Amino acid sequence: MKLLSKSLVLAALVAGLASAASAAVETYAIDTVHSSVGFSVRHFFTKVPGTFTQFSGTITVDRNNLEKSSVVAAIQVGSVSTANEKRDTHLKSPDFFDLGKFSTITFTSKSWKKTGDSTFDVAGDLTIHGVTKEVVLKVTSLGFGPGMMGAQLSGWDASVTLNRSDFGVNGPAWLGTALGNEVAVSITVEADLKK
Repeated sequence: MKLLSKSLVLAALVAGLASAASAAVETYAIDTVHSSVGFSVRHFFTKVPGTFTQFSGTITVDRNNLEKSSVVAAIQVGSVSTANEKRDTHLKSPDFFDLGKFSTITFTSKSWKKTGDSTFDVAGDLTIHGVTKEVVLKVTSLGFGPGMMGAQLSGWDASVTLNRSDFGVNGPAWLGTALGNEVAVSITVEADLKK
């Protein structure tokens, strides 16, 4: 009887530990209303900004060890906006993103490396224009806490500088050196805990 009792206690303890471990893993869905995906690229001597207005993704985190986190995200190329309709149409054309063939930009993380109290190098596969390359996002965790209407939130900033020609987004030859090759990407995310 004592042996049975000890076995039950041990089983309950193991189940409790397993439950606690799984409870530490949380999945957050990106709230597009309170998030942004922006970029800028040199045009002659200045920088022209733009955004993508349609995107989605999830961030899965272990609050006890954020280096075990992961993120999967997708951006709709057709939502590109530079506040100029003619330029946006050109960006969607085969000269640049070729929306007809490549409608989505995707990112899937492969590793998170802690670089400071709340900063990480997040390496992952980025696919643009049908080309996949590994990139490293500079990510800052802005915190976790309650939001409105009982929501539980997490906040994140991320940045990376891309070489557009690495992804075959070359632009027409007549642009020459008028258009910079480096694209600075800046992302701010508010994400809701999925229940």
